[in-house]
Amino acid sequence: MSDPTLRGFTIGITADRRHAEQARLFERRGAEVMSGPTIQTVPLGADEGLRALTEDLIARPPDDLVANTGISMREWFGAADSWGLGDELVEAFRDTRIVARGPKAAAAVHQIGLEVAERAESERLDEVVEILTRSPLAGHRVAFQRHGQDADNPVELIEAAGATVVEVPVYRWLTPNDPLPAERLVDAIVTRRVQAVTFTSAPAVHNLLAVADKLALTLEITEAFATDVVAACVGSVCAEAATVHGVPALVPDRARLGPLVRTVANHLLEHGTRTLRLGDRAATLRGTTVLVGDREVSVTLRESAVLASLIDAHGAIVTKRDLMEHVWGDRTQDPHVVETTVGRLRTRLAPDGDAVVSVPRRGYRLA
Repeated sequence: MSDPTLRGFTIGITADRRHAEQARLFERRGAEVMSGPTIQTVPLGADEGLRALTEDLIARPPDDLVANTGISMREWFGAADSWGLGDELVEAFRDTRIVARGPKAAAAVHQIGLEVAERAESERLDEVVEILTRSPLAGHRVAFQRHGQDADNPVELIEAAGATVVEVPVYRWLTPNDPLPAERLVDAIVTRRVQAVTFTSAPAVHNLLAVADKLALTLEITEAFATDVVAACVGSVCAEAATVHGVPALVPDRARLGPLVRTVANHLLEHGTRTLRLGDRAATLRGTTVLVGDREVSVTLRESAVLASLIDAHGAIVTKRDLMEHVWGDRTQDPHVVETTVGRLRTRLAPDGDAVVSVPRRGYRLA
């Protein structure tokens, strides 16, 4: 059953993988979704290099295996099955100490038919390295299942402990072949046509900011995220990538898609929803939508911002100069632009538009 609690909000999604599932979760709550993939996940199942690495690990099983992500483990062993090597790969790892980066990776290992020795509860690679290095690694052969664009530091730390690391890249993260959806999303963020943007990987954050830089909109997008648009990251590693770019991040308690959607929804309902009265009618402003009883009124960005300023004033007068500064960012803006915007807002809200009251030579207030 649909839940209309996010009606009026628009959410930007940067993921390519599981995009449809995430979109459905938001749409069931009544939100609009704008797709702007900033990464392209490319599996390496047909790559001869991955097959050669797999055959080498079967011939010389490692002492330790780092299971980085659930999807990569499943794709790797699925590729091995397609080569007729699946059973051999499982048997090669029977006596291998397997350390999983979080519950999803651990679940994938169990599904494959292997046992997990230890699991990093924080889902961070530095905890995986800490677990590995609790025991002597000198002379060990460690298979390290790569995760897209992992930094090299974890591998270097394992090698510094005396191990030989065999890196197993299962897929790569690339920039999308078609950059237009990501560019449109950047424009929507800068112009505040979305109220939140979700990120499910660190590369998605880096790539979005790279797109903004290419469009010469770096300052504008960081200002939007700092003031009006929520950047929601699935976990702490993703959030750290946002912080590097000066983007504050909202992070769920658990690094899962469901908690991410709920966290965004709760934040928008608490901080992005304003209630008001239009005459004798109760109304709600959400994003660029005003809900008046059973009626849904779409307003423009400027009209929404003007109405939000009047609501926040709690019946006090808001001067035209204040509106020019808060809505247009320019106190020298022609006052006629404000008058025109207010007039259109009243027309859209009819028959309740008279609740936006003009105070001659001073400004506006809500009745």
